[in-house]
Amino acid sequence: MNINRLIIYIVLIGLSVSCTTSDFEENYTDPSKLSETTVGKQFTGMMMSNRLYVLPGYRDYFVIRRITANRYTQAAGWVNEENQYVPGSAAVGERWDVYYGFMQQYREIQKVYDGLSDQAKVDNRVFMIAAATYFYDRTQQIVDLYGDIPWSEAGMLSINGGAYQESYPAYDSAESIYTTMLDDLADFADEMGSLEINAATAVDFKTQDLVNRGDINKWLRYINSLRLRMLTRVSGTSEFGSRAKSEIASILSNPGAYPIVDTNDSNILFQIYSLGTLMGANQFQSGLEDWDGNIAGKRILDHMVDNKDPRLTYVFEKNPNPNTVVEDYLGLDPLMNPTAQNELVLTQTLSIYNRSTLSRNQFFPGVIMTAAEVHLLAAEYYLKEGQDAMAKSHYEESVKQSIGFYQNMRSISNNAESPNPVVPTTESIAEYLAMDEISWDAASGMDEKLTLIAEQKWLHFNVVQSNESWTEIRRLGKIDFDFWVDNSNQQNLPPSRWMYPGSEQSYNMENYSVVQPEDKLTNTIFWDMN
Repeated sequence: MNINRLIIYIVLIGLSVSCTTSDFEENYTDPSKLSETTVGKQFTGMMMSNRLYVLPGYRDYFVIRRITANRYTQAAGWVNEENQYVPGSAAVGERWDVYYGFMQQYREIQKVYDGLSDQAKVDNRVFMIAAATYFYDRTQQIVDLYGDIPWSEAGMLSINGGAYQESYPAYDSAESIYTTMLDDLADFADEMGSLEINAATAVDFKTQDLVNRGDINKWLRYINSLRLRMLTRVSGTSEFGSRAKSEIASILSNPGAYPIVDTNDSNILFQIYSLGTLMGANQFQSGLEDWDGNIAGKRILDHMVDNKDPRLTYVFEKNPNPNTVVEDYLGLDPLMNPTAQNELVLTQTLSIYNRSTLSRNQFFPGVIMTAAEVHLLAAEYYLKEGQDAMAKSHYEESVKQSIGFYQNMRSISNNAESPNPVVPTTESIAEYLAMDEISWDAASGMDEKLTLIAEQKWLHFNVVQSNESWTEIRRLGKIDFDFWVDNSNQQNLPPSRWMYPGSEQSYNMENYSVVQPEDKLTNTIFWDMN
């Protein structure tokens, strides 16, 4: 048996008690090179361990998203091929490995913290709340891909003193994981705001916090916005429905106690401050553009063009070939014959995602939570509660915040290869909000208005947050896509979930056998009520 693979697949990457990335900030020293580490340094190490799957990077975009979420959401266009709806083993295995390597770093924070004195635990409490919040955000994404996962017993090899037989993790149900995370986040929302942080810890937290730079108010907004996302995700289930309704109402009705991400200034972003360091994006250009991964999908592009979307020129370019006769925007139709599709790709006739805003913008951040998403979550709640005016207000504010977000992304870009975008005006935004396919007032009934919310999430997320987009498309079930049917494969349309990597059968078979009967691409995650 390959011991290295064994370590990975029982969720135990790395035998040391520390992270292995060095020199990523002048004031950070790799704890593996020290005789002692700290909670703060482990906190930074945890954030660094999965940074290339938060910051836009090559492997996340090319190996994983290009063949999965970018297609399932039709955010990007692609040439049809056999077996295209089965998530590739490289993508599935990598996403799994990265998460569990990240989890191991989180377990090390817990291990170091548990060894502290009572007073030191009080002093370092802010790190533990922030670390758990960030960890839960990543965990939700994995649960939403797979369903049940090894969790409460996972990543324990170091904590168990290297005892392998005690460290094979059982699977936790997706519902129980959501319950634990929601319980903890509710407690964090109250605790974080009342923490008394001494001066030394405040300085250390600001230094080691790579996301919010020690800003407690931003962490509070992150916590409550993540709660809002999770509660909305499970709001349609019988198990969580009443809880979701009550807690969302508590959050939205008490912004003083429970602030949320409500403007672009409060967006939660893994920002890039300098180039040529480990704190930058990793080959975003290749990740999105290689093998024509940045081609516009017809459905999303047509929606923006037909409705005069103010974000259009920030998000898309017409096409990169000045010699083509096509002067208007053209997205790749997923129902076309593959030969015809390939001809359009080879002649560079198709529109592409805006290179200067996105893939060649070396300062494009890792997007964690934005005001546009949060306002849409609020709009859904108020719509279902019969508060139409409040729902409309949040819906329209989400559009304005999304427009501002893409303007901001273009403004920080160090690339000018793409045409200058058309700057939105107050009038053009008002015109967009009044379009028949966009207007809140023109929609009749809850179903049509929920469709508007679903579409704005899809437009805002596009390829930037395509995993989150696919999750919400599955949950809401309001955007009907036409896909080419792959009659050569039993999985002839996009899946409802990912299957577990084959390594689970090889290295964690006893525990995997419990969930094996449900390990099917057609099975839905528990919150998917469609």
